[in-house]
Amino acid sequence: MATGPTRFAPAKVNLFLHVGERRPDGYHDLKSLAVFAAVGDTLSLTGADKLSLDVAGPMSKGLETDDRNLVLKAAHALGAWARQNGHKAGGAHLILDKHLPLASGIGGGSSDAAAALHLLVAHWSLPIKTVELDRIANAVGADVPVCLRAQPSWMSGTGDVVEAAPSLPPFHLVLVNPRVHVPTADVFRRLQVRSGAHAPLLPPRLSLREFAAWLDRTVNDLSAPARMISPAVMQAEQALVSSENCLLA
Repeated sequence: MATGPTRFAPAKVNLFLHVGERRPDGYHDLKSLAVFAAVGDTLSLTGADKLSLDVAGPMSKGLETDDRNLVLKAAHALGAWARQNGHKAGGAHLILDKHLPLASGIGGGSSDAAAALHLLVAHWSLPIKTVELDRIANAVGADVPVCLRAQPSWMSGTGDVVEAAPSLPPFHLVLVNPRVHVPTADVFRRLQVRSGAHAPLLPPRLSLREFAAWLDRTVNDLSAPARMISPAVMQAEQALVSSENCLLA
């Protein structure tokens, strides 16, 4: 049982996702409004001579514990930065308590990586600036910079440009996962319709119903290819739409 510091890694929810054209580097420009839910994973840290990772929890089956895992990828990237800049970065044993489903489009791995960066910056007492930490995060994964902040944010570029969103009305989210892996790379390969990397103007001080109406003017361009991969996604969405008091699904 870990006794060291812990960090919560919340699920990231894209309230809309508009995709632009594919870039020469293979990524797509996008525009999104991301929020973070009260469900997620937990990452713990204890001192050790080298970097290592163990996984536990109900969603840990099949999860790698080597450098394919974004937690270790982030840890090694931060350690490399520290050594290059004359700082000491020893080891650490990380324990990931995994509760978010894999390949479910809610940034689980990215949020875990962001939690690792926060824990290790403190553990190694690194005097790293936000812009440098963002650069490391973006090299680990496109969603990691926004997960470092874990607050309502506009995302643009490939996800690497993150800006604080205006105050949003409080609301409840229902997240449904039919236990079918839908990897992001597979979804993008099937992407045919792109809305363009822009969003309608968000007026200030909206009520919840007004905010839902504004969101209804947006789309998630990845929904259609996700439904092609897994019809269960469509069934889940239809169940939400038909439920009582659902403003938007």
